[in-house]
Amino acid sequence: MRSDTIKKGIDRAPHRALLKALGLTDEDIAKPFIGIANSYTTIVPGHIHLNEIVAAVKAGIEAAGGTPFEFNTIAVCDGLAMGHEGMRYSLPSRELIADSIEIMAQAHRLDGLVLVSNCDKVTPGMLMAAIRLDIPAISVTGGAMESGRLNTEKVGVNSVFEGMGRVLANKMTTEELAHLENVACPGCGSCNGMFTANTMACLTEALGMSLPYCATALATSAAKLRIAKETGKKIVDLVCNSVKPSQILTREAFENAITVDMALGGSTNSVLHLSAIAKEAGIALPMNVFDAISRRVPHLCNMVPSGPYDMEDLDMAGGLPALMKELEPLLHGDALTVACRTVSENIKDAVVLNSDVIRPLAKPVHAGGGIAILTGNLAPKGAVVKTVAVSPNMLQHRGPAKVFDSEQEAAAAIRAREVQAGDVVVIRYEGPKGGPGMPEMLIPTATIAGMGLSESVALITDGRFSGATRGPCIGHVAPEAAEAGPIAVVKQGDIIVVDIPNRALNVELSDEEIRKRLAAWKPKPPRITKGILTRYSPTPME
Repeated sequence: MRSDTIKKGIDRAPHRALLKALGLTDEDIAKPFIGIANSYTTIVPGHIHLNEIVAAVKAGIEAAGGTPFEFNTIAVCDGLAMGHEGMRYSLPSRELIADSIEIMAQAHRLDGLVLVSNCDKVTPGMLMAAIRLDIPAISVTGGAMESGRLNTEKVGVNSVFEGMGRVLANKMTTEELAHLENVACPGCGSCNGMFTANTMACLTEALGMSLPYCATALATSAAKLRIAKETGKKIVDLVCNSVKPSQILTREAFENAITVDMALGGSTNSVLHLSAIAKEAGIALPMNVFDAISRRVPHLCNMVPSGPYDMEDLDMAGGLPALMKELEPLLHGDALTVACRTVSENIKDAVVLNSDVIRPLAKPVHAGGGIAILTGNLAPKGAVVKTVAVSPNMLQHRGPAKVFDSEQEAAAAIRAREVQAGDVVVIRYEGPKGGPGMPEMLIPTATIAGMGLSESVALITDGRFSGATRGPCIGHVAPEAAEAGPIAVVKQGDIIVVDIPNRALNVELSDEEIRKRLAAWKPKPPRITKGILTRYSPTPME
């Protein structure tokens, strides 16, 4: 075992002395050392309950003959970070989470890891660490929040974001908004719909890195605690049998995850996160892979924010195993999972319990998958759109550009009603370098939706969108403005053409005109000149 490095032999007597200072016995020290990476914090609703899950994990580890060691890492709540400078720190937190877990596991020679996470950047950051370390590891995601209720309507935090736009459009009073904010988020857990946190929980299970039914078990459920305890037991088994993430996170596993993502209509952020995890595994996962799978996998689950069903509905319909059973002809069934069974073995007895929530392949919500990759002279290296959140009459759109060099400028203009039906809102200098940090844009997108403009206004950005975004919102435009991408030289009134069925995103300018504008373009000074974000922003100008 790796931990023998710090506990066996005469020259490790000082190490054993320090371990005994923790209250460990010789018997405890002889067992496998299992690290538990816990992202518990009292400021993030998705994480405030994780200590209870960790307690169940510890019980499982001890029952199976391991010695658990808990340590913490950070967690950013994207909802709380949304719409201000704090959102620039969200995506960079992913790398910091991965680095912190790597440091703890390597410094203390842990034999295995249980990754207890929830929320957008935390789950992928932990998976990046797992494959980077390549020691036995297993994930248990914290589970979704229950939906709130406004009369008989299911609501969540996305409803409150869109409520701001409804107030601006005189479709809701401030008193009604205040009532909505009181009922939208009834307790702990990741936000209730197929937003980024729950997308990544589902994809973690689809990758084979968490036990069956883990992704959809609600945060408040006893089922989640039982799964956590079984997870603790399983990690000891994985260590004893030397089952490593590299045996699970194969090319086939990533294709399975993308297939599930397309059927769920998950967050566009899955493209960023699956690509980052794959990179740590040494697997190339270019954007055209996502698009190719999207073209052959139908959308089967009409989930919040684009549909009526929440995570509790998906769980009651049979969870991920039931969905994967329906998708079985499109999956790599022989892919290994942390259950020490193949995908096909995991889903052998799964049953779809509600065919409205998990539709049959022969009767999908949409014939194509949930995400499309667009290219064209405005996005030579691609852009990402959540197709299932786009109204059919906005799948193709042509309109004049309303150009903004920051999210804040765009949000102010939308609130001031400077954006009209037919426009294409362009938000640039919000990419990984230009932002820096590639912030999400839920405030402008939710305001547009709340004002009733998502049927007539498109939005494109080199930043990214929350999983709660709906409407014709195209993100990840590459190259970004800070890297002299064509989006940097779009001018007010230029005609932009969005053609999602044909996977095209263009501005009606000649190649010569774009080259001429780019030749005259000059980079903007970086917004941030100190701290962690300078690792992502361009070198400051002389």
